Parts: sequence; C-alpha cells; structure tokens
Amino acid sequence: MSKNDSRLTRLRIEPYWYVIGLFIIGAAFVYIRHLVTGQTPGRVALHIGFLDFDIFWYGIFIVGGIALGTWVVSRLAAERARLTMEEHVHAKIRRRPLSELELPEEIARAFEKRSLTTLGQLLLEWGLNPDRLALSKSGQEDVRQVLEHDPDVEQVWLDDAPWRLWNPDIAWSGIAWALVFGVIGARLYHVLTPSPSMAEQGIRSALDYFRNPMQLINIRSGGLGIYGAIAGGALGVFLYTRRQRVSAIAWADLAVVGLALGQFVGRWGNFFNQELYGAPTDLPWAVYIDPLYRLNDYLNYETFHPAFLYESLWNLLTFLVLLTLARRWRRKLQVGDLTALYLVFYAVGRILLEFVRLDSRTLSLAGVDLGLPVATLISVIIAIPMAGLLIYRHVLHREPS
Repeated sequence: MSKNDSRLTRLRIEPYWYVIGLFIIGAAFVYIRHLVTGQTPGRVALHIGFLDFDIFWYGIFIVGGIALGTWVVSRLAAERARLTMEEHVHAKIRRRPLSELELPEEIARAFEKRSLTTLGQLLLEWGLNPDRLALSKSGQEDVRQVLEHDPDVEQVWLDDAPWRLWNPDIAWSGIAWALVFGVIGARLYHVLTPSPSMAEQGIRSALDYFRNPMQLINIRSGGLGIYGAIAGGALGVFLYTRRQRVSAIAWADLAVVGLALGQFVGRWGNFFNQELYGAPTDLPWAVYIDPLYRLNDYLNYETFHPAFLYESLWNLLTFLVLLTLARRWRRKLQVGDLTALYLVFYAVGRILLEFVRLDSRTLSLAGVDLGLPVATLISVIIAIPMAGLLIYRHVLHREPS
C-alpha cells in the first residue's frame, strides 16, 4: 500500500461513527427535554396488542448497544486482517490482477461480479475462510489448485494464513456465546449480592433466592450485575475462540472496545426505567424520578444524581481511548493490554460511581455492616493488578527503541 493510500485509509470515516453521532444527538435531545419539562419517556416502546406483550426501551438500548459494539469489533477485526495480510504479502503480489491466474471462466466471472479483481483481495478472503468466496466445494478446490501452482503464493497462506485470526465473522458468531454466558454470569452475581431494594420483594440475601427457585430466573423484576456479565462474557469468548482455534486474549482486546460502546448505549435504558440514580441533589443536570420509582427512604426527594449518565459518559470515554489505541497504536500494544486497560477504566469509574449510588450491596462482617460496597472491593481487586501489569509492561520493562 502506498503512503497516499495509507493516509486515505486513516482519514476515511468508518460508517459506525454516523450511528454513534446520531445516537449522541438523540440522547442529548431527550435528556435536555427531560431537564426542561421534568418528564421522562415511558418504559414501554411498543405494545403488541394481539400478544399482549410489551417491548421496553431498556431492551432496545441493550440490544442496540450490543449490535453497535459488535459492528465496531467486526470492523476492527477486518482492518487488522487487512493489515496483517499486507505485512506478510508483498505489495507487488497483492496488486497482481486475477486475470493473470488461470481460473475457470465461471469462477472468474463470479469474482468480477463481486469486484474481486486482485490476488491480494483473493488471498485475504481465502485466508480468512474460503467459504467467504461463496463457491461450491469443487469451486474452492479449483481455486486452491490454481493458487498452489502459483510461484508467488506461499502454502501457509492457503492452509493457515496469519490473518485468519482476524476473521470478522468471528465477532458476529461469537457474540451469541458471550451473551448467553454473560447473562448467566450477570444473574449469578446479582443472586449472590442482591441489592438492598430487593428487600421489598422479600429478597434480603442469596439464600432467599434459593428458597424460592422461580425467583432465580425472574430477570424482569431486576437483578443483573455487570461484573458477573463481564466474567460470564469472558468465559463465552474463551470457549468460542477455542473452538475456532484463535487467541482468546487477542479477541478479548477487541471485544472490550465494543463492550465499552455497548455499555455507553445500554445505560440509557436505565434512564427510561428511572433506575440507577444517585443521591438527592439540586444540580442543574439532576434527573427527576417519579414517586413510583423512588426508594422508600427517599420518597420526599424529587431530583437525584443521574448515576446512569455518569457511567454512560465514562464508558464513552473508555471506548474512545480503547478505539484510538486499537487503531493508532496497534504496533506498540501487547496482547492483553486493551483488556487490562478496559478493566482499569471500568473499575476506577465504578469506584467513583459508588460514592453517589444509593442501592449498593455493602460488605458485612459478623452481622456488622462495614459500609463498603461490594462493587468497590471487587473494583479495587481488579484495578490494582491490571494497572500493575500495564506499568510493568510499558514503564518498568519497556524495551529500548
């Protein structure tokens, strides 16, 4: 790739930025309108009459955030696949027109319709997965034979190309595994550390859930913990990447970029649900909470810290930092750096957030409430070793340039 081509690639605006920009504008409009009128849009986005079923804004934001985050991860993977291929395949080989290969006429026409015109493009798609060429098995075999007899093509590019690691299809296929295990982990975390407000439903400890097993799966009444979701999602990523024979940690480095973006979007579901608010305040950006959704000890207060907004903006900052590092500083990063940095960012943000949150589970010792939120302790336990790893890698053990 020439310097001009490389510069144009860096300047090109990825399509997901338009969606992110529109979301930010829409969210800002809705929140400013809330500050002016004191009204919060209803929880229900759509009611399906013949099914008597409600679709909640919360679910829409969660699903939308997951989809948007996965899209970004797939685009990052595609970019890394291209860059890896360019590092291993000389530009002269990449620019060779497919017309120089003795491909069957039918296959050549199919490639032309797909704007697949150079050997570099063919090697990229083949190295990711031959099925991406949309050919029959016999067609794939014909292409393989042509490539194997080409003196410019190395056998490893056909059997196990280095850029196979970054097949963007892995992002879309693996998200199902991450979601299933993420939800299980999130629910398990909540069951083990139920928030104080669950006492209104008769849930004061984990034992209360096991006394009434149906409550274990009653997610609609609340109860998903982000640390459990992260742990469960990480397990899902590990299992799926193991099946695909690719590095779990390398993919985790990209997954956390999408995770931060998904959290930024998903937290707005808490606004529509009038939950995840903080201590009472009269600050200009305070969120109004209807009496129906106020905690019993705060029924006489009307406006509260928008804890959801603080966390959402912190996640947006995390996403921007991680995305910048993933795209601009790829060569200086070690495998696992982005994952460690995400954990540090989230842990620090959560520690700060706990200062204003009202409904946090706190540690108890011999029946004595220590006043320390469980999430704060977990955050400290996570942040210190992850920060230490990054400092060791890039400060104490930095290789001379």
